[in-house]
Amino acid sequence: MRTTSRKIINRFSILLLVIFLLPAGRLLAQRISFGIFADPVISWFSSDTKETQNNGARAGFNFGFTFNNYFRDNYAFSTGISILNAGGRLINTDTVDMKFNDRTAVVLPGKPVVYKIQYLSIPIGLKFKSNQIGYITFFSDIGIDPRLVIGGKADIPSLGIKGEDAMNELRTFNLSYHVMAGIEYSLGGPTAMVFGLGFDNLFLDVTKDINNQPSDKVTHKILKFRIGVSF
Repeated sequence: MRTTSRKIINRFSILLLVIFLLPAGRLLAQRISFGIFADPVISWFSSDTKETQNNGARAGFNFGFTFNNYFRDNYAFSTGISILNAGGRLINTDTVDMKFNDRTAVVLPGKPVVYKIQYLSIPIGLKFKSNQIGYITFFSDIGIDPRLVIGGKADIPSLGIKGEDAMNELRTFNLSYHVMAGIEYSLGGPTAMVFGLGFDNLFLDVTKDINNQPSDKVTHKILKFRIGVSF
């Protein structure tokens, strides 16, 4: 069931990318807009087993730019690129070994491991917007986000470990869906302030199951508060 869902999502992502990259003459695009943003985020983990559990959320930050290709007045293909700094806390019911570059740490049951992960994200989606009402336009954006892990650190407070390189413990590639809604406040012409609320769900396993670690699926969930400018 999971394999079938992933195949459907992967095909949908490829289809969106192909459509977005079609020659402008075919799409008859009416307008292209760009934007920059800096999003405060709150992120946490979710696990499919009792042996591994979420132990709290962490604050983070997401920044980058957006690119919207409008093929109708109120509809656009959206993409862009961003660097997302997110994390979370996990605990295990059994003793587990954490593999770092130059050592292995033994984490006792109930002792948290704090992850700080940096993702490179390239969203592919569809944007819908209302007609302008006064100075305000409402919008929503949904799509798929391929993500690469470009940095990963771990803290283990019970062992006095802080900022240890944890790339050996993390899977390099992930995939998420995103949903966002908000408003654009016109500053005159095509320039507008953007405010929104979004949710991302990374639905592939974030961590590797190595050494004596339980066979689990840990997913990453992210709540974003969009603050940006479009032009």
